[in-house]
Amino acid sequence: PKTVGAFTDISRKLLLQSSIDVEAFIRGDLATVLAIELDRAAVNGSGSGNEPKGILQTTGIGDVPGGTNGLAPAWSHIVNLETEVAIDNADIGTLAYLSNAKVRGKLKQTEKAATTAQFIWELMQSDPGFGMLNGYPAGVSNQVPSNLTKGSGTSLSAIIFGNWADLIICELAAVDVLVDWYTGGAAGTIRVR
Repeated sequence: PKTVGAFTDISRKLLLQSSIDVEAFIRGDLATVLAIELDRAAVNGSGSGNEPKGILQTTGIGDVPGGTNGLAPAWSHIVNLETEVAIDNADIGTLAYLSNAKVRGKLKQTEKAATTAQFIWELMQSDPGFGMLNGYPAGVSNQVPSNLTKGSGTSLSAIIFGNWADLIICELAAVDVLVDWYTGGAAGTIRVR
């Protein structure tokens, strides 16, 4: 089991003067921060200390190399990702691609083949939050790193394709919320963990 936590400091004046539901606002903000960290750990967690091992740090999964020093993704890379998953007999279930906003932007401008005006990243009309790559849904998370290095290449990004139903995250208990009236008492703040 691993543990993740977050905190925020709020002023006592906010509690007294606010017209919005401060408690709901703080709970929502903390839930968002925790979700982003869970996303990061699931995608690229190091596996050391109190951090789970993420997809990109797991050895033995299919890999489509992008040249000695990395290179811009092409249609062949997208198709080869699907092929690598199929070679392992894992092309069943909730198949989808995942990358970051930089890759999405690049693939929206990259044609499948020259002068076809058919771009690799296609819009998904039924769900505007997602795209389509190679006939599969494609999502974006900026927790997919864009600061990878390979050879002399820097600021590189990853693209992941797989059965997302096989990514299992278990929660052992509900989120604990603790109000600490003392840590920031001298500054007039309350810490919510």
